[in-house]
Amino acid sequence: MFLTISTTGTPDRPATDLGFLLHKHPDKAQAFSTSHGTAHVLYPEASAERCTAALLLEVDPVALVRRGKGKGRGGAPDAALAQYVNDRPYAASSLLAVALSAVFKSALRGVCAARPELVGQALPLRIEVPALPARGGAALVTQLFAPLGWEVDAEPVPLDPRFPEWGDSRYVRLVLEGELTLADALRHLYVLLPVLDDAKHYWVAPDEVDKLLRAGEGWLAEHPEQKLITSRYLSRRWSLTREANERLELVRLADADDIEVEEIDNAVDEDTDTEEKPVPLAVQRREAIVEALRAAGAGRVLDLGCGQGQLVQALLKDMRFTEVVGVDVSMRALTIASRRLKVERMGERQAERVKLFQGSLAYTDKRLKGYDAAVLSEVIEHLDLPRLPALEYAVFGSARPVTVLVTTPNVEYNVRWETLPAGHVRHGDHRFEWTREEFRAWAHAVAERHGYGVEFTPVGPDDPEVGPPTQMAVFTLRAGKGAEAA
Repeated sequence: MFLTISTTGTPDRPATDLGFLLHKHPDKAQAFSTSHGTAHVLYPEASAERCTAALLLEVDPVALVRRGKGKGRGGAPDAALAQYVNDRPYAASSLLAVALSAVFKSALRGVCAARPELVGQALPLRIEVPALPARGGAALVTQLFAPLGWEVDAEPVPLDPRFPEWGDSRYVRLVLEGELTLADALRHLYVLLPVLDDAKHYWVAPDEVDKLLRAGEGWLAEHPEQKLITSRYLSRRWSLTREANERLELVRLADADDIEVEEIDNAVDEDTDTEEKPVPLAVQRREAIVEALRAAGAGRVLDLGCGQGQLVQALLKDMRFTEVVGVDVSMRALTIASRRLKVERMGERQAERVKLFQGSLAYTDKRLKGYDAAVLSEVIEHLDLPRLPALEYAVFGSARPVTVLVTTPNVEYNVRWETLPAGHVRHGDHRFEWTREEFRAWAHAVAERHGYGVEFTPVGPDDPEVGPPTQMAVFTLRAGKGAEAA
């Protein structure tokens, strides 16, 4: 298997800086042992104007079979023998991806101790792979690489040039050109080489999900072919593919929230002349919630729909909140929240203050009863409208905390978000977004049905024409109504 990476230099940056990034000196040819053969790194050309690094992987077919315990890809009696004579060891696949990660480990991670300033620089790169399996053809190669900023030239390899009527093979000669960081380029190859081959030479274990998400950080969550990539990379193991897509969806939602915050925060009043960096809306929202809980005198608090645990983390910093419980329907979100909070490393006293458990807000749950306050922060808009009555009863009718805080986007403010197309909600998963009047009408009706009073607080800049970006309702149980659980 063979792959080359080339770049050109400038007067300020010689092309041989590629050697620093790869941690391989251009004047040396080096060999590295791998589990299935030997990887060679050499430089066919190395000058200030142009530098090319080549990775040549010599696969040992016997070692490949022995490590696979003699098992073929199919169930035929000669399947094991086929591994000695088939073409897979000679075309780019997961074998080359593993060699990339082993030989260029530091470059893949974006680490360069000798010249750290080079790591974040986009370079004019040209990557060539002479023989690449492409189950899906040249069109799929383009679909996978083009959204990542590459100019793609995927030329089908004929079955036999002497007999053009036989048509093309499933292989292509691939050339990628673009200005990217070397780390990004290597991560793209590490993930997409085995995806195009649609096979792996080793058993796909659960830790492959973590490998995929590390290599796909910053690009996979938004890739238009995400589901195909995760399915093929994880050898179509349904449970692992589902886990990977759920975790990527959480990343996408978090990124989308950051985008929303950034765009909203950029809508600065024209009369305001300040260079002070605006506080993100997500931070303003958490601060408003914490302040409202303090004003209510709450000690034991439920965070319903806690997601990745940002609010739980903020509440635990204030010792007046003696117990904080995070509830979410997604076990993956709760796992991420647990990691964020470092629950396993907490001291005994701190660990007694926090609980995380799975639960659906569409059903009553005895575990939610007896708390001072409950928070529904940016939750209700993710439910279909017909399911809101079930949530209403579970929280206000059954659990009945003394204080309930509900925040949700104010759709009227969307006109201040210049990049949001007219008529679109802020996030694709929002089932609805209410005006201030609609939200108040719903909140007053809920309060009346369940014996609560309700007040409204703006979160974020309160625009005189369209109101604040986020609206918050503070429900307080009326005296004498605590025992009226319906």
